[in-house]
Amino acid sequence: MGSVWTCCATLCLFLMLLSLVCITDARGGGGGWQPVFFDVTQFGAVADGKTDNSMAFWKAWNEACRWKGKSRILIPRGTYMVNSVIFRGPCQGPMVLLINGTLMAPSDPKLFMSDHWIGFQYVDGLVIKGGGTLDGQGLSAWSYNDCFTNSQCKPLPVTMRFDFVNNARIRHIRSINSKNSHFNIFACNNLNMSHIKISAPEFSPNTDGIHIGSSNNIKIAHSVIGTGDDCISMVSGSQNIDISDVSCGPGHGISIGSLGRSPYEEHVTGITIRNCTLNGTQNGVRIKTWAPSWPSVATDFKFENIVMSKVNNPIIIDQQYCPRPNCDENAQSEVQISNVTFKNIRGSSSSKVAVTLKCSRIVPCENITLVNINLSYDGPGGGPSSSFCSNVRGQTIGTQNPPSCL
Repeated sequence: MGSVWTCCATLCLFLMLLSLVCITDARGGGGGWQPVFFDVTQFGAVADGKTDNSMAFWKAWNEACRWKGKSRILIPRGTYMVNSVIFRGPCQGPMVLLINGTLMAPSDPKLFMSDHWIGFQYVDGLVIKGGGTLDGQGLSAWSYNDCFTNSQCKPLPVTMRFDFVNNARIRHIRSINSKNSHFNIFACNNLNMSHIKISAPEFSPNTDGIHIGSSNNIKIAHSVIGTGDDCISMVSGSQNIDISDVSCGPGHGISIGSLGRSPYEEHVTGITIRNCTLNGTQNGVRIKTWAPSWPSVATDFKFENIVMSKVNNPIIIDQQYCPRPNCDENAQSEVQISNVTFKNIRGSSSSKVAVTLKCSRIVPCENITLVNINLSYDGPGGGPSSSFCSNVRGQTIGTQNPPSCL
């Protein structure tokens, strides 16, 4: 009998020691295997759709950021009003933000005249997921977007900004009705976005879905974007970008540019856009540069396996981009575009000119290749589609509908 009790006592002691080791591993510094959860409601967040929860969120982030180990910030189901907030690193360990609920931006102009709503800065190892929604309440702000006519216009907030963020994964998040761009990626490296749903009305101004600049090794996949501006836009310094399985529409298409507006712009290189669908958009796949412009380089682009449905400008290089009035039609761009392939692009164009390659007289486009293009005209009056080329050097391979002008 004594031996039985001895065995039981030994087993209980072993289990107690094991539990202490697990707790120490999870909560002690050493990068334990068990993550520690920081629930924003434990820091004062209230899911009533009215209370400003930005301070509660900020406190939860700071506590999690200081934890030496794996941190999980939990935003449970419910609707949380959040004013502008920035989450800064560096942190002691990898950070995971689990958004299960809906975050609602302020609608009072006194609270949103800034360049961000939710921002992340200087974080290495960030994951955002959870299936939640970011509601930018853009209808309250779109009337303030008068930058085309007012040089003193105030910035409107991007729904979610990533500045100097490395090794990040953003997935299974929905963004609706942003006041400005939905997501902005700047000076980031190795950032992946997937299973993102973005929506805003076609009339909403400057609501780019995902805007990328000065960033390297960015991947966007398996996402649906419908908005009032470019579904995805890439500007100076965008390098090694891979976009795949993205459905775009409404919107202005998937764009590289505009480029060349400022001096000393970083080069744009290594962009691949593949297996995407564009439906009813203003443009399809587009490269645009200002005229006149400062010198820069845009090279090594691949647009492959893309389906267009009633897209106004399915394939377009526009080196005389100037959206404002009183543009100089004789001005020329100094952005050198080269090594661009459009391959296996098919579907319909809502304009007769389905392929436009309008390049610069000063630096003509070099090594532009069209492979198996099949774009029919689907618009008033019917008839065949056509193409337009100027100052471009390149080649064609395989089917060419419309007939190539190269």
